[in-house]
Amino acid sequence: MRIVLAQINNVVGDVDGNIEKIKKVLYKFKDDEIDLVVFSELVISGYPPEDLVLKQSFVEKCWFGLQEIIKITEKYNLGTIVSLPVIEDSKLYCSAVLVDSGKVLGFAKKVNLPNYSVFDEKRLFSRGPEPEIYNFRGIKLGIPICEDIWNENVINILKKKGCEIVISPNGSPFDKYKRNQRITIINSRVNESGLPFLYVNQVGGQDELVFDGSSLIVNPDATIIEQGPCWEESFLVAEYNKESSKFLGNKIDFKESNALEDIYMATVIGLRDYVVKNNFPGVILGLSGGIDSALCAAIAVDALGPEKIQCFMMPSKFTSKESIVDAKVCAKNLKIEIDSIDIEDTFSSLKEALSGVFSGLPNDTTEENIQSRIRGTILMAISNKKGKMLITTGNKSEVSVGYSTLYGDMNGGFNPIKDIYKTEVYDLANWRNKNFPKNILGSEGNIIPSSILEKEPSAELRENQKDTDSLPPYEELDKILEFLVDYEMSIKEIINKGFNEETIKKIENLLYISEYKRRQSAPGVKISQKNFGRDRRYPITNRFRDKN
Repeated sequence: MRIVLAQINNVVGDVDGNIEKIKKVLYKFKDDEIDLVVFSELVISGYPPEDLVLKQSFVEKCWFGLQEIIKITEKYNLGTIVSLPVIEDSKLYCSAVLVDSGKVLGFAKKVNLPNYSVFDEKRLFSRGPEPEIYNFRGIKLGIPICEDIWNENVINILKKKGCEIVISPNGSPFDKYKRNQRITIINSRVNESGLPFLYVNQVGGQDELVFDGSSLIVNPDATIIEQGPCWEESFLVAEYNKESSKFLGNKIDFKESNALEDIYMATVIGLRDYVVKNNFPGVILGLSGGIDSALCAAIAVDALGPEKIQCFMMPSKFTSKESIVDAKVCAKNLKIEIDSIDIEDTFSSLKEALSGVFSGLPNDTTEENIQSRIRGTILMAISNKKGKMLITTGNKSEVSVGYSTLYGDMNGGFNPIKDIYKTEVYDLANWRNKNFPKNILGSEGNIIPSSILEKEPSAELRENQKDTDSLPPYEELDKILEFLVDYEMSIKEIINKGFNEETIKKIENLLYISEYKRRQSAPGVKISQKNFGRDRRYPITNRFRDKN
C-alpha cells in the first residue's frame, strides 16, 4: 500500500480554496499508483477555526465541500483522509473522514480535546467516543487526531482492536521546543504499541500561530524512514509492506531543530501568510537605525520581497546622525525604499498647543511619548492612504515591561518579534547576517550593519538617553522575564537563581502594570511556550504582587 502525506498550507475559513487545493493534490497523485492521500487536521475548514465552527452555515459549507472530495475520489479511484468539523446527533466533533473511491468508510472523531496554552477546543467540540479501526483495502487503520497521540489511551484502544497502521492528522503549532517534543511523543506511542506511524502536520501561518510541517514516517521499531521539510509544503510517500508490517525504506536520523533558523523562519512565514492571506499589497515600517526595526525590516524583505516594503525615517532633534546613517545603510543593504519625514516642527507645534495645560509642570515621559505618537500617526496615515499594513517592532522585553508607547510605536497590524526577547533579537540579526535560508526573498550577506549591532540601545526621545537608564541590562532583564513569564517562577525562586530581589520586584511590577498595553498590542508570531496572547491570560485590574 502506498500512502501520501500531504503537508500543505491552507487558509482558515476559505473552504472553497481549501477544497480546490485538496482536489489539486488528489489530481497530482491519481496516476501514481497511490492508494491513500492523507491531509492534516481540519484541512477543509482550516485550523484553528476558533468560533467559526459555532456558525452552522460554516459547518454546512465544510460538509458540502466534503461531498466534492468524495466525488473526486470516485473519479480517480483514490482513497483519502480529510478532516472537518461534523455535526452528529446535535453534537459538534473534530472529525477525520476516511473515503475510498467515492465511499465513506468512517468518521474518526477526536477524543482528547486540548484545553491549555493556545487551545480552547472543549468550548467548541464534543469529546469523541471510543475510537474505531477502519478496514481500508485489506489493512486496518487507526486515525487518532493530533492530541489523541499525546497520551497513550487512544493508541492502546486501537492496538487492542487490531490496528495495523496509525495515521494521525495534526494541526500542531510551532514553538521553539515543539519539534523535539513531538518526536519524543511519537516514539513513546510507537514503542508502547509496536505499530508503524504516519504523522502529517500542516505548514504556514494563521494569525499568531505558525505551523512548521515536519511530517513523519516512523516504523514499529521507532526508526524514522522519512521526515518532511520544515516551513514548506511537501509530500511524503510511505510504502507499507503488510508481510513485514513495516514501511519500506532505510532509517534516517531525526533532523534536530536549529533554534535560530527555526525562530527566524517562523517570523518570516508568520508575517508572509498574515500579509498574503489578509490581502495586503505590502507593508510599511519605521526604520529608526536601531536593532529591532532593522531585524523587522529584514524579516519583511525575506517574507515578501523588497518591492513590497517601504520604510520611513522620522528624525527629531534627539535622533543621532549615526542612527540616520545606519537606517539608510540598512535600507540600501535590504534594497528597500526609505523616505525621511522630520517630526521636529510637528513636535514643537504640539508642545506649543499644550503649553497652557502643561504650565508649571516639568518635562517628563509625556514629551517623549508625544514624539512616538507623532511617528505612529504619520505611519498609520501612510498605511491608510496606501492600503499597506504597518508593522510594529517592539520585542518581548519591551512588551513585557511596557517600554513602549500606546498609540505610538505600538501602532501596527502585526509584530513579527513580539515573542522574541531583546537578547534573542541580537542573536537572530547576527545569525541572518551569516546565513541565507531556503524560501526567502531577500539578499545574502551582512544585511544588518555592524554599527547597528554594536551600538547601545536607545529610544532617542531625549538627550543622551539609553535603555539602561530605566531598565537593567538586557542580559539580566531577559533572564528575569523568562523566569517570570515563560516559567511562572516566584520571586523567591528567581532570587535563588542569583538575581537581586529589588530588581526582580521592580520588573514584576512593570510586568503587571503593563497588562493594559499588551491587551491593545498587535498580534505577533508565537515563538515561546508562553507568548503574550492566549498562552498568558492575566487580569488588567490586578493588585497581586508576589511577596516571596
